[in-house]
Amino acid sequence: MQDYIVVAYRRGATSMRRQIDGAWIREELRPGDVSLLTRAAESHWVWPADIDVVHVYLTPDELTATCRQMYEREVAEVELLDEVRADDPLIYRTAMLLAAEAERGGTGSRLLVDSLSCQLAVYILRGHARILFREPADTAGLTFVQERAVRDYIREHLRENISLNDLAAAVGLSRFHFARRFKQSTGQTPHAFVMAQRLARSRTLLRRTGIPLPDVAAQCGFSDQSHMNRVFAKHLAMTPGQYRLSR
Repeated sequence: MQDYIVVAYRRGATSMRRQIDGAWIREELRPGDVSLLTRAAESHWVWPADIDVVHVYLTPDELTATCRQMYEREVAEVELLDEVRADDPLIYRTAMLLAAEAERGGTGSRLLVDSLSCQLAVYILRGHARILFREPADTAGLTFVQERAVRDYIREHLRENISLNDLAAAVGLSRFHFARRFKQSTGQTPHAFVMAQRLARSRTLLRRTGIPLPDVAAQCGFSDQSHMNRVFAKHLAMTPGQYRLSR
């Protein structure tokens, strides 16, 4: 099968023998139990009694996308554990809700099915899967989480002297790797990015407040008002005072 499979046992009890890549596994199954089968695995099932089951199929794209959102990392492969009897009432309940919606349908059915499928994927990934993450290449930029952490750090410490060491430590990278990945992600060096944030904050304060210019410089992390004047002259061709008057 190309998809991941959840088998939920609705009615009837039976012994179940299943073989995947070698030895047979035997379990006693009753209503409320679930079996899990990973994708692309050849399997053999043998059971002697009548049972009524629900099959739920999750595509690799569905499970991988959910996994990526949960861990905020790129995923190479997801493999379900070989469980003939997985003791997980949440998986069973969600499979039954999906089956009921498939039988009943109605307005908003697609939305409900998508939501339940996402829940099912989360329950499976939490305790019934092996996940192989894809390590970023050396030429890759920062991850989404790393870039967000850096932006948050700069915003919270903007009035301070922010060093390259500070930014690299915020995401657990060396100075060299951080600087290269940061520029790959943002198109700017860390120094240029921080200075752009200082300039943006100072422009906001100049437009919206009457704070004296030396205090604006201090709140935005410039070394002094002269430093702020030079940055304004370089990027806006005017002084902070002229910028305030023009707005």
